[in-house]
Amino acid sequence: TLFLFLMIRRPPRSTLFPYTTLFRSMQNFTDGIRVGISIGNTLDSFDKSIKITDAPEKTETAWFNPVITQELVDAYIAAGFNIIRIPVTWTGHFGDAPDYTIEASWLGRVREVIDYAYKRKVYIILNLHHEDWNYPYYDNEERACIIMTALWSQLAAEFAEYDEHLIFEGQNEPRKVGTPLEWNGGDEEGRDVVNSTNAAFVKAVRGGTGYNKSRYLMIPGYAANCTEGIKYIEIPDEDRIIVSVHAYEPYDFALNTQGRDKWEHDTAKIDSLMNELKTRFTDKGIPVIMGEFGAMSKNNEDDRAEWVEYYLRAAAKAGVRCLWWDNGLFEGEGERFGLIDRNTYVCRFPKILEAIQNVFK
Repeated sequence: TLFLFLMIRRPPRSTLFPYTTLFRSMQNFTDGIRVGISIGNTLDSFDKSIKITDAPEKTETAWFNPVITQELVDAYIAAGFNIIRIPVTWTGHFGDAPDYTIEASWLGRVREVIDYAYKRKVYIILNLHHEDWNYPYYDNEERACIIMTALWSQLAAEFAEYDEHLIFEGQNEPRKVGTPLEWNGGDEEGRDVVNSTNAAFVKAVRGGTGYNKSRYLMIPGYAANCTEGIKYIEIPDEDRIIVSVHAYEPYDFALNTQGRDKWEHDTAKIDSLMNELKTRFTDKGIPVIMGEFGAMSKNNEDDRAEWVEYYLRAAAKAGVRCLWWDNGLFEGEGERFGLIDRNTYVCRFPKILEAIQNVFK
């Protein structure tokens, strides 16, 4: 039945509107959101050697972070973060066609972590993260929509009675992995299929019961790209959709592991990005949440603190809410975005935290 339901490759274009359409005004949902944190490299970690029936913590700790605890979530909240993004990789934790049933222990663990935050009355974002079945090619589109519908139908049922504090984010950075098109905004095919899978996600959730009829839903453009990708997002004709973007600007300072450690008050890319998001979306009543941002550690806390305060003030002026990508990494050659130590629950970079808090006093 599910297969027949999705035989048409994508919803008719008449049911979708490009980003240039002026949408109905709506209550600014994001007014209640200050700043957030993404708990990265934990429930979104994966290891293909792990079996679907293995204990959830085997996956959760596969990338060397400890399991998420109530104490960690409490530490984030005490630091002033009132929206917590919980990236989750479902690949390896659901069964075969036609049902694609999510393994009960994994779903139970995800619910446990959501409850850590939900019972504290903060906002939560639940998503699909490092998936390997939603690559945006036309010959994969039908299958990707079927799996998208199956997974989100199950998640919508599981969390039907959770109110609007729980936001669903359809997918993370859908893109043509390992190709020259991966990070540059994609091509027509890639953008078409991302829009199609986004539409399948929205339809699946809205087909659920309880709060799913009115829950806020986040959809990205291709790769959640903040430049070319945002130009081609097709937003379903309803008024509880949030645009999802990721941005580490300026790249050479914020994300490039071989880049500079001095910010040098390089504001041009930040200003341009926030103006673009304001003009395209927030001025039209379409909320924007930046689910991932940050500047990696290069032994430059003072520069990062100045940068984050400027970044968040520019975002707030544009009506954009931002979540720091905290991957728990403080040492080594990788992307060192760790902020709160997950063993001691203490912030390793108090100047950065103070700068973040200054914006929302």
